[in-house]
Amino acid sequence: MVRLALRTGLRWKLSAAIALVGALVAVALSIVVHNAARVSMLDNSRDVQIERLNFTQKIFESTNRLQFGAKINDPALPKPLRKEVAEGQRATFLQDTGQTAPEVWAATPLGNGRVLSIHDRFPDRFAVLDDLDQALLIGSTAVVVGGCALGVLVGGRLSKRLRKAAAAAGKLADGDTSVRIRDEVGGGRVRDETDDLAWAVDAMSDALQQRIEAERRVTADIAHELRTPVTGLLTAAELLPPGRPSELVRDRAQAMRTLVEDVLEVARLDGYAERAELQDVCLGEFVTRRVRALDPDVTVEIVRDAEVSTDPRRLERILGNLIANASRHGKPPIQVTVEGRVLRVRDHGVGFPEALLREGPSRFRTGSSDRAGVGHGLGLTIAAGQARVLGARLTFRNADELTDGSTGAVSVLWLPENAPTATGSFPVIQLPDR
Repeated sequence: MVRLALRTGLRWKLSAAIALVGALVAVALSIVVHNAARVSMLDNSRDVQIERLNFTQKIFESTNRLQFGAKINDPALPKPLRKEVAEGQRATFLQDTGQTAPEVWAATPLGNGRVLSIHDRFPDRFAVLDDLDQALLIGSTAVVVGGCALGVLVGGRLSKRLRKAAAAAGKLADGDTSVRIRDEVGGGRVRDETDDLAWAVDAMSDALQQRIEAERRVTADIAHELRTPVTGLLTAAELLPPGRPSELVRDRAQAMRTLVEDVLEVARLDGYAERAELQDVCLGEFVTRRVRALDPDVTVEIVRDAEVSTDPRRLERILGNLIANASRHGKPPIQVTVEGRVLRVRDHGVGFPEALLREGPSRFRTGSSDRAGVGHGLGLTIAAGQARVLGARLTFRNADELTDGSTGAVSVLWLPENAPTATGSFPVIQLPDR
């Protein structure tokens, strides 16, 4: 089951988070400030109406004149306010329709069942709320924009450091053990979790490298110590009298010698100590001659010739291992194709196992159960290691299914345009769709 995931940068995530928090805080503060200002204005309007009502009552009682639009027994007097006045209370009432400024009422009993009332809307006072809301909106927008800018600034720096760490880790995975993530990250005076991660990964890399080097050294030492007795065993086997038992002894001794030599070669390649001795060769002519010497039954097709700067001995080793692997595990016909700097070896067998296509060649793994169980599983490993020394790239895939049901394994060697580096590295090659 495939899950679709949206990939985005850390800077945008951090920016969005800060902007969201800023927006929530700004909205909450704006609501609180708006409500507090409104309540304050309403209370102030009630106080003003009470003062006006007191002044109007005094003028009415002395001169029988009404001020500020006051009325006696106003029929529009709200029922809640009328009820309070009927109980002998002086009271105010807020009538808010939500369309315009609230209408503030004030009323007091005069005696003989009469009620003196006054009301007004105070539009100028409540117009200040509109200005306040506009100021709060501008401030909230500024907070959100500032939060986004801060998130981009902080997240951009952190994202840049993490990208450098990822690039350094990629170089480390490709075999460049001189890379140190803490140097690539380049922390400032204040350390953070990125620096801690870089130091931890570097420590893990050093520990793994030491362990791998120790294992490689042990393997090389064992193979080197076995070389002398195996050579002596092979020499002694040649002195045995002719016969089937002697042939078996010589065959097994020779197989053991080949295994020891292959293990030593793998150990040298794993140690990145091998260097290519470059020569300019015509790839088509070189491949044709070497294939004829290795296996005359293998067909060679030169689609486009090219002159390359490479190590002929190592290229011959790669070519021989690929043809041997095709002969041992595949089916004829075996085809070698030269197309510019690209060299292909194809058989017509069942193809490579899925584990090899997924993980690459692994030592002492001879393939799946549907392939012959001969060999030690070092041929493709040595070929891949020699390709790395040449600065080339060796890939494996299965050909499209043919009419007879076979697919065929295809090994593709991509030779670089430039000479390999001192340590051997994979060139960046644009792979065509084939």
